[in-house]
Amino acid sequence: MKKSYINGSPKERVCVIGLGYIGLPTCGLLASKGFSVEGVDINRKVVKTINSGGVHIVEPKLEKYIQKAIKTKKFRAHTEIQESDIYIICVPTPFKKRGKTLQPDLNYVKSAANSLSKKIKKGNMVIIESTSPVGTTELIQDIFENNGVDTSEIFISYCPERVLPGKIMEELVTNDRVIGGLNKKSTDKTANFYSKFVSGNLLKTDSKTAEMCKLVENSFRDVNIAFANELSIICEKNNINTWELIKLANKHPRVNILQPGIGVGGHCISVDPWFIVSKNPKDARLIERARKTNDEKPK
Repeated sequence: MKKSYINGSPKERVCVIGLGYIGLPTCGLLASKGFSVEGVDINRKVVKTINSGGVHIVEPKLEKYIQKAIKTKKFRAHTEIQESDIYIICVPTPFKKRGKTLQPDLNYVKSAANSLSKKIKKGNMVIIESTSPVGTTELIQDIFENNGVDTSEIFISYCPERVLPGKIMEELVTNDRVIGGLNKKSTDKTANFYSKFVSGNLLKTDSKTAEMCKLVENSFRDVNIAFANELSIICEKNNINTWELIKLANKHPRVNILQPGIGVGGHCISVDPWFIVSKNPKDARLIERARKTNDEKPK
């Protein structure tokens, strides 16, 4: 999609639900682009810190964005959802152990949707950025409808974050974004919103494909890391220098083996593959084995 930046201050009011390592930077960025932004977090201490111009997470440049946003009155944090035109859900989606399997914990998402049901009105846009299993966008629509909301004129989409901690303020703008609505109108309206602050390409699809895309990106990395880690275990048992072997193998024009290590780091790679495995336990065998290989590597 061709990107276009608007002139002057945007008229839309934006409410970001969840002020963690994605939600708070998003608030700072949107405020810098002229949006009137309300942030929501259930942690009163976090809200107090933010409203005093501080930040509770470590991210380069973020504090300056927040200080300016508070000073110009373009941003304020609250403990309850504020009436807005656009709502962005950035709450955590951890996983929990259920029996012998790991399952995504959607309690934060469900809680946000139930609370939002009391505020949402005709013409509003709802965007889920939280990493979620396939079907979560439809689940949010169901929650709205179960709470008596007519969703025929509510525009609901999924647009996963793709940023690297340490470069969040830069990559929120420059990275391509995948946008999947529950219908074409929702996708188009959401893409138009992102075009006002994203310089990367806006890639339109449906909600399920967008949800799976986020999970697949990190699962792909996890599988490739697991290959290198498993290779290092095999080499050690066969008295082969892993590093030399990988260096030689990578001389092949179509081979690019990663470097082995003690597992994986970051917020996403160790979590997202389980979202696929939990819904597809019989078919996601390679993804599950890779996840276990990386989990076991520290031993």
